[in-house]
Amino acid sequence: MDETKHAGVEPPFDRLRDTERESKRGPGYETRDASIPTLVKFAIGLFVLLVVALWAMRGLFNYFRVEQTLGPPASPFADTRPLPPSPRLQAAPARDWRELHASEDEILNTYSWADRQAGVVRIPVSRAMDLLAQRGLPVRANAPPKGVNQ
Repeated sequence: MDETKHAGVEPPFDRLRDTERESKRGPGYETRDASIPTLVKFAIGLFVLLVVALWAMRGLFNYFRVEQTLGPPASPFADTRPLPPSPRLQAAPARDWRELHASEDEILNTYSWADRQAGVVRIPVSRAMDLLAQRGLPVRANAPPKGVNQ
């Protein structure tokens, strides 16, 4: 039988060579500790950099405070601005929603004139349903008889 290597497949006798290679490479983890003097130097450098950056920001803020003044104090009337054109955003949408429903409920549940000159009144929905149940739906005078398809 022909012992040829296929892609990624090694013959079994190469396993011994793998263990020899591992022993030559090392244990596979760090064998020495981190250098303490190097870590201390890094921490000191980081601290010095932080102090220099804070000192520079404080100097920059002091410069801006002196060079760029805020100007005159605000007027008590600076708060009053003209309203923008409609439609505007709602300041209290929940309150507006409640007011809308209250006005709709008042229209639907009270008696009032819809058109006083024409003699048209508005009655509560519950009363209108009672009247409709008592009297029935209105029917057209020239309606075809029931059961006749047009």
